[in-house]
Amino acid sequence: MNQPTKRMTVDLNSDLGESYGAYVIGRDEDLLKRVSSANIACGFHAGDPSVMRRTVRLCLEHGVAIGAHPGLPDLQGFGRREMRITPDEAYGMTLYQIGALDAIVRAEGGQLRHVKPHGALYNMAARDRRLADAIAEAVARFDTGLVLFGLSGSELLRAGQARGLATASEVFADRRYLADGTLVPRSQPEAVLHEEAEAVAQVLRMVREGTAVASDGSAVTIQADTVCLHGDSPHAAAFAVRLRSELESAGIGVHCVAGLSQGS
Repeated sequence: MNQPTKRMTVDLNSDLGESYGAYVIGRDEDLLKRVSSANIACGFHAGDPSVMRRTVRLCLEHGVAIGAHPGLPDLQGFGRREMRITPDEAYGMTLYQIGALDAIVRAEGGQLRHVKPHGALYNMAARDRRLADAIAEAVARFDTGLVLFGLSGSELLRAGQARGLATASEVFADRRYLADGTLVPRSQPEAVLHEEAEAVAQVLRMVREGTAVASDGSAVTIQADTVCLHGDSPHAAAFAVRLRSELESAGIGVHCVAGLSQGS
């Protein structure tokens, strides 16, 4: 039986603030009613100062922990295309974006809680220790109290831990895994789980059992401190409602890993 011997908790996070100018992406306010942490785009891959400020205000209104979501400087590609960057460039762009969001958060009376790189930068840092070290160094130089989010088992988490940062091992509700624990590339047709029931089952298994079923059918060891819900999918808000309900029905509370809590 997989009944927990004590009450389990997990963080639910979502990538938000990804609108830009007149273009609206995602249903941020609806998602903020269900998640415990928000990763706010900092203007490089998405977002702009007005969107950042509005999203910060929504997070404070809903009691959701605020995190910076720095990405590659690629608005056209939404930060999902890999770029050849040096560790020094990774350090600079990470520090720059954290600082930009932190200024808005402080001006609104809030506190920045965590950092989660976005898209291609996240995946590059998951496997490239030099980039991971640069990102972790930028976070630590800015504020050693920030939590660094990274893919479960990744170089980014190891870099953060080596730098003395608290880290959160992240898993993805709607993404399929390879046998080595990395995500199936979005260029492949099976990369995304489109059925809600399958995604919910994957999350429950990762949280309760610490494993996921890889695309080849093998079992992958996963540590699930925080679960990502992608906010740019058309059914994200409805899925968030269902996932949170299923977690709570299974005796799993939703709790922010960065020091705040929401709900049970």
